[in-house]
Amino acid sequence: MDGLLFLAHRIPFPPNKGDKIRSFHLLRHLSTRHAIHLGAFVDDPDDWQYRDALKPYCASMKLVPLHPRRARLRSVSGLLTGEALTLPYYRSRALARWADALAREGAVRYGLAFSSAMAQSMPSALARRVLDMVDVDSDKWAQYAPTRRWPLSWIYAREARKLAAWEARAAEAFDATLLVSPEEARLLQQRVPAARDRIGAFENGVDADYFSPERDYPNPYAAGVRAVVFTGAMDYWPNVDAVTWFAEHIFPAVRDAVPTAQFTIVGSRPSEPVLALALKPGVAVTGSVPDVRPWLAHAACAVAPLRIARGVQNKVLEAMAMARPVVATPQAAEGIRGAPGREFDLAPDEAGFVRSVVARLLSPAANPRGRDGILAHYDWARNVGAVDDLFTATPAVLPDPETCPA
Repeated sequence: MDGLLFLAHRIPFPPNKGDKIRSFHLLRHLSTRHAIHLGAFVDDPDDWQYRDALKPYCASMKLVPLHPRRARLRSVSGLLTGEALTLPYYRSRALARWADALAREGAVRYGLAFSSAMAQSMPSALARRVLDMVDVDSDKWAQYAPTRRWPLSWIYAREARKLAAWEARAAEAFDATLLVSPEEARLLQQRVPAARDRIGAFENGVDADYFSPERDYPNPYAAGVRAVVFTGAMDYWPNVDAVTWFAEHIFPAVRDAVPTAQFTIVGSRPSEPVLALALKPGVAVTGSVPDVRPWLAHAACAVAPLRIARGVQNKVLEAMAMARPVVATPQAAEGIRGAPGREFDLAPDEAGFVRSVVARLLSPAANPRGRDGILAHYDWARNVGAVDDLFTATPAVLPDPETCPA
């Protein structure tokens, strides 16, 4: 098999959060067709234990420790060089030398960079270079800016501009650029018209057998509780903002209507602001749990109150796969295949969010249409197969944003 250099900004295991779920399934799929040489950063010391789990998929690996505090200091150099701060944050001479050596020796014919930051480390002398940008991250920074005070507002606005310029350069330089949804792909096409024909999308998937509502899960909630659940990494600012907004502005009205309601925040590494929410009546913070499925299975509904979001939210897909009702903001529902009011509930404002959640608590029921939508549109094997034609000797055939598998 031809060698393929796979560069990721975070070790693609365990597949327990958005980017790692996508990168792992992509890696696993490509490993059946190519000899994978994986280069990735490890930003969580706990993740070193998973090195052996990746060996069956890889011909070789170069895992580089990334210490977030040091990386943040290193990223400040971008203010002097005029580049996006994201780039020096994910820059490693050791990783770049290893990748260049593989290319010079002919060990790799193709390359895939997972996230725009990893494009800087991809050797140019490869037969085909593909960038899975996943999201247009620059737009996320643009959303951050107005939510923060100066100087962070200025830094985030600057990052939005600089990263957008880098994303455009990368899309123009690579043979193909992929995104997580047709909406994300169309946004990048509008920004980089010169690369329009080389920008496409392949959508995420869900392991619908794993996230099955048919299993018997133990109930993690106290007797009599009507549970509203949020799942996600709780050191990630959009998630922190989402649960804070919900706990402070929506849940009090929900609890007035349904006194037995409990808002449970399930996710690893809860930040101090998240931990503080547990002091509010009816709010619980679990921290990391070994399995999120029981928390979903026994919830009356799942909520996705994100006000800052890009791409497709795996937390929404997983809850739908578990046949749970989902109440989501328009930002959280972006890119989700399905009709509001059918596969999920759309809540455009606080009052709408309260109404939808209260209705789900007062009349608890499963959401079989949500699961049907997952089975129809979010099969990993089918969706990730869209990348196969990109790594051939023939001209690349991109998955068209307008005709993603349906």
